[in-house]
Amino acid sequence: MSAREKITGVILAGGQGRRMGSVDKGLVELRGRPMAERVIERFGPQVDELIINANQNAERYAAFGYPVFPDDIGGFAGPLAGLHAALSRAQHPLVATAPCDSPFLPADLVERLYRGLADAGAELAVARTFDQPHPVFCLCRREVLPHLDEFLAGGGRKIDFWYATLKIVEVSFDDEEAAFRNINTRDELNDAG
Repeated sequence: MSAREKITGVILAGGQGRRMGSVDKGLVELRGRPMAERVIERFGPQVDELIINANQNAERYAAFGYPVFPDDIGGFAGPLAGLHAALSRAQHPLVATAPCDSPFLPADLVERLYRGLADAGAELAVARTFDQPHPVFCLCRREVLPHLDEFLAGGGRKIDFWYATLKIVEVSFDDEEAAFRNINTRDELNDAG
């Protein structure tokens, strides 16, 4: 990659998978391989450090060869809790996120988010296709951690409400709309298989 600030990538695998029958979606197989493994394959080469946020099956995730950590906030508090835990552990000034159930994510996701963040002087860059933002595909500065701490301590959980309090830039991926397809249900898994 070209000269840029170093980036920690986090795979968000901390959910309960309720729409898929309460299974750990990152470990569900797509074409014979766990979805998280497919995300690692696409996302890992784009970052300088890779970590995994998971609230269950830590040993199985650790078998992929990367550090695994749970949310610091109990009760499966959502993707913001995973981002919070990642910001607390990241070794680099920027943190990129990708969900464990999006095995087709763009191969240039981080590069394009970084360019958008740097050009706008923003605190956070989020991917967008047409009029649809994809808040779990983001790149943010680690220095937003105290602000996120405060938001979560006040009971905030909605990712878009938190984003609204920051200087953000939306980065267009209209040319790669299908890359943001995520797999939430068994039907979607069958369609992707």
